[in-house]
Amino acid sequence: MTTLSTIPSQLNVGLMGLGVVGTGVASILLNKQESLAGVTGRPVNLKKVLVRDLTRPRVIDLPDDLLTTNAEDILADPDIHILVEVMGGVDPAESYMKQGLAAGKHVVTANKEVMAKSGPELLALARKNEASLLFEASVGGGIPIVGCLMNELAANDVISIRGIINGTTNYILTAMAQHGTSFQQALGEAQSHGYAEADPTNDIEGIDAAYKLTILASLAYRSRFQPDDVYREGISKLEPQDFQYAQELGFAIKSLAIANLEEGAVQLRVYPALLPTEHMLAKVDGVYNAVEIDGSLCGQVLFHGMGAGREPTTSAVVGDLIEAARKMGAQHASPLYINEGTTNVPVRSIDDLESRYYIRLAVADRPGVLAKIAKVLGDGQISIASVLQKDVHPETESAELVITTHPAKEAPVQKALQAIAGLEEVRRVSNTLRIEE
Repeated sequence: MTTLSTIPSQLNVGLMGLGVVGTGVASILLNKQESLAGVTGRPVNLKKVLVRDLTRPRVIDLPDDLLTTNAEDILADPDIHILVEVMGGVDPAESYMKQGLAAGKHVVTANKEVMAKSGPELLALARKNEASLLFEASVGGGIPIVGCLMNELAANDVISIRGIINGTTNYILTAMAQHGTSFQQALGEAQSHGYAEADPTNDIEGIDAAYKLTILASLAYRSRFQPDDVYREGISKLEPQDFQYAQELGFAIKSLAIANLEEGAVQLRVYPALLPTEHMLAKVDGVYNAVEIDGSLCGQVLFHGMGAGREPTTSAVVGDLIEAARKMGAQHASPLYINEGTTNVPVRSIDDLESRYYIRLAVADRPGVLAKIAKVLGDGQISIASVLQKDVHPETESAELVITTHPAKEAPVQKALQAIAGLEEVRRVSNTLRIEE
């Protein structure tokens, strides 16, 4: 275990993973040694790199003796002080992180899934072994949101978090809004540019954002949350006309990750929502991310920047590595305490959400349809704020109705939508989105 009297003259790093981010980290460690030594106070040496295949062609030229396929060459080496995990996935990354922390190594990771699911256990293990666990790169790429929640904003009671924390979905929604493309066209474009994976499920269904929101909420509210606590909706049901109608109504559509504390309970949700066009988050386009924190002392603050990609993620990982190096020998190296017991802040159901709603319906083009719909909404104590009638099709005798509501509770709104869908005059409930003011 490293103490003030045993701080090594040279810091050795074991890098686990040599993909896009791992290559960026390795390049910095090999080519920026002088500047790293200047900010850490001692040389930083890349001692070993764990890869799956020694013969695979690589975009970075590394000495053969630097590479290994055996994790024990890093985990069991007492001369490796900092473990950098950029493998991704849960297995075996989580096991390696636990072994590294148990051995007193400082761990830097970009692994959002592991931190979302097992962050409290890993933080407890870090505290027990007087090691650092740093994970800035797990949320927001190069945006320093994790560190700010743990340090600069720690004096605040966090009222709410609202963020655009998945660059892939934001790119797709920006393309649909600006060019009128379909969801599938925008997704294909995102894949062709390398912003979306061949299997984009984690991004477009909000799973990735739910992992990140779990991490942010756990830090903000000093409590343990799991990804399953997050209510989640994806973006695949959105159509070009939703963006057209939203714009006419003065809104933009963004996929938001939201955590807010109300009456002693936290509500966590990820879904596409309408935002007023003048809102700062409504102006965040492309693959950029942004997180808005509303704190009891700081008020509203906004963090904005590149949310993914080699350079911003490498920036966050190397920044954490530098912090770990600076903390070596410190008595209190671990991050904020997160409650692991039974006194966690409770999670509020999505049914308790109060929001305005945007409802798009395909209906028969005949008199009295709106009156029937209005009656169903009124029976549920849901007040209509505005109505647009669009796209009358004479051949099918159908039209589109776009209804916005005044604030209403989620549960009665969903019940009313089921009743509306059962009306003879309603062909389809095409889409329902919440309006975030």
